[in-house]
Parts: sequence; C-alpha cells; structure tokens
Amino acid sequence: MNVKTQFNIKDLENLSGIKAHTIRIWEKRYSLLHPNRSNTNIRYYNLQSLIKLLNVTYLYNEGFKISKIAKLDTEKINQLIQKSAFEENKENYAITEMKMAMLNFDQHLFNDTYFKLLETKTFKEVFFEIFLPLLNDIGLLWQTGTIDPSHERFISELIKQKLIVNIENVYPKEPTKNDKLFVLYLPYDEIHEIGLLYLNYEIIKHGYKSVYLGNNIPINSLLHLLNHHPKIVFVSYFTVQPEKHLLNTYLQEAYELLCKDSENQFWILGNQIQEEDNTTLPHGFQFIKKISDFIVLL
Repeated sequence: MNVKTQFNIKDLENLSGIKAHTIRIWEKRYSLLHPNRSNTNIRYYNLQSLIKLLNVTYLYNEGFKISKIAKLDTEKINQLIQKSAFEENKENYAITEMKMAMLNFDQHLFNDTYFKLLETKTFKEVFFEIFLPLLNDIGLLWQTGTIDPSHERFISELIKQKLIVNIENVYPKEPTKNDKLFVLYLPYDEIHEIGLLYLNYEIIKHGYKSVYLGNNIPINSLLHLLNHHPKIVFVSYFTVQPEKHLLNTYLQEAYELLCKDSENQFWILGNQIQEEDNTTLPHGFQFIKKISDFIVLL
C-alpha cells in the first residue's frame, strides 16, 4: 500500500478545518504555502506544507492574526505554539500534535504528547477528551480519502497499546465483586476494538472479573463460557457488524443460545445501535448509547 504524501486543497481543508477558498486567499495574499504542480498542471501540497498549515491553524484558532503568523519562520511558529500549548488549549493542541504524529508515523511525538497530558489529566480524561475526538476526526478523514488506511491503523494501534497498559495497571490480584462475570467480544468481521478495550478497563477498575475475547468471535463460540458463572453479562461493540438488516436476527440467535432461561444479560454499544431502541429487545438485552451510560450501569 502506498502511503499518501501528496495532498490536494480539499485534503488540507479536511485536515485543518480551514475552508479551501480561505487557504487560497492566504496563499495569494501572504504567500503562506507554495503548492507544487503535477505534469497535468494540478496543484498539490507536500507533507511539509500540510504540517505548516496545521501549525498555522492552531495559532489562528488561538487568536493570532494570519497577517502576523505569515511573517514568522517555522522556528518562531513552533516557539509560539509551545508557549501556549498545555497552558490555554491543551486539548486542541494535543489532537493537532497526534495528527502530525499520524502523518509522519512518529511514535515518539505521539508518546511525548500523551505523557505530557498525563501530567495534568487522568487516563479516563485523556481517553474522552483527546482519544475519542481524535478517532472521530481520523475516521472522517479516512472515509473521505484524505488519509491512507495505514495512518488510521498507526494511531489506532498506539491507542490500543495505551489501553492495554492501563488495563494491566488497574488489574487487581483478585476481583472484589463476584456477583457477575463480564464476557467481552466483537462479532465476526468486526475489527474495531478500541471501544471494547476501554469498556474492559472500566469493568476491571470497578472490581469485576472479565473475560476478554477480542474480535472475530462467532456466537456459538460463546457457549463455552456458560458453565463458568451463573450470571454472565455479555458485552459487545457493534461498529460495522452485524449489518443493520441482520441485527434482529443476530440478537435473537444470541438470546436463544446465551440468555434464554438464565440470568445472563447482553449489553451492546456502538454505531450500529444508535438509532435503535430497547423496546423490542429480548429479555436481558440492553442497547447502551454512550460509554458514560455504561459506566453508570457498572
């Protein structure tokens, strides 16, 4: 797979949030960027131009006039960013830095930004205030073709690493609550694991025992868990699977195999259930629209 290193003006708009016509005005009036041209005379921007625009955008959103920013060299721009970052608008700065880390495949920059955040924030705050907005932005950028799938995978894997480390950090020697067992899994062909990992973090932090199975798990594979606890809460995150027209069939099969004539429950989060309601669900099933609601249930 070829990693994207050339960007059109629409890509710049998607990544920076600055409208394309504004970027063109900045080019003409202040010589802010200097696009290259292809053999067919199509304008394009390199990675360095994109990163410069992201830095300029940060200062512009912080109240600096574009006429002043345009006169600054790269070193001065970086100095101004460092001065204001982590003092006034650390969340937006951190998200910008992590986007730059993504574009450059720079794990050191990602980690440096992450550990600076932890100096003043809990991991939970970093997850909700930084990681979730970042993933939402990256998902939109991937869907519009602004970034390559390898960029998205790079950031996702780094966030998963942080989740796994924090899960290990809160893992007790013995669970303090034994009234139920949580079993976490993703359906077959579902690979978006970050949400489920965070749920596991909260479950363990709240003192419950969990069995984390990960992705690509067929329903009938869950039958092996039924003999391990009289009350199991199955937890899943439906981001793209099962497809919406198959959702009711999937839930009915899960009920028949896992929950019928038992105290077992089934808690479901994710994009696929956001427009659904709980009124027609089998007994013991719940659609949970937000992670914060899941935490309340715990």
